[in-house]
Amino acid sequence: MKYGYARVSTDGQSVAAQVEQLAQAGAEKIFKGKISGAITHRRQLKRVLDSLDAGDVLLVTRLDRLARSTRDLLNILADIAEKKAGFRSLGDAWADTTIAHGRLMLTVLAGLAEFERDLIRARTGEGRARAKARGVKLGPKFRLTPHQRKEALARKGRGEESLTQIARSYNVSHSTISRLSI
Repeated sequence: MKYGYARVSTDGQSVAAQVEQLAQAGAEKIFKGKISGAITHRRQLKRVLDSLDAGDVLLVTRLDRLARSTRDLLNILADIAEKKAGFRSLGDAWADTTIAHGRLMLTVLAGLAEFERDLIRARTGEGRARAKARGVKLGPKFRLTPHQRKEALARKGRGEESLTQIARSYNVSHSTISRLSI
């Protein structure tokens, strides 16, 4: 079965032209949404993806109607492939997983996206190492001042109060107090 997905970003726009194109391309059921592409959870997109079975094809008029970024596109295409369904963009001839050339192009794009993620991860790691070398403390800020930590440790050491009681007096969780050490 061929499914269509039409989306516009604002209420002032109409999906009519997209619906017509998708119907002419053979879409038997068309899911329509009026929602920004920047929104991650799009109900109509989820519905069409959930409807796909092996051998089905999802049609869109252009790639930007389906995904907000390359990574988003690749994630959606992975979901479609996992269901053993196909994908085709009417306006982007190379984006057609129902033919060998389209699968090759999307595989190359997926490889480039994975390479980009690895580069970002490496640069982030190098930046963290440089920051640590400069003495920058990474992670969340301390919830307690040095004086409060010292005072809480002393109270904890006396054992007269529970961790929860000590924590309440500083407006922190009991696990913050339990992690304190000399």
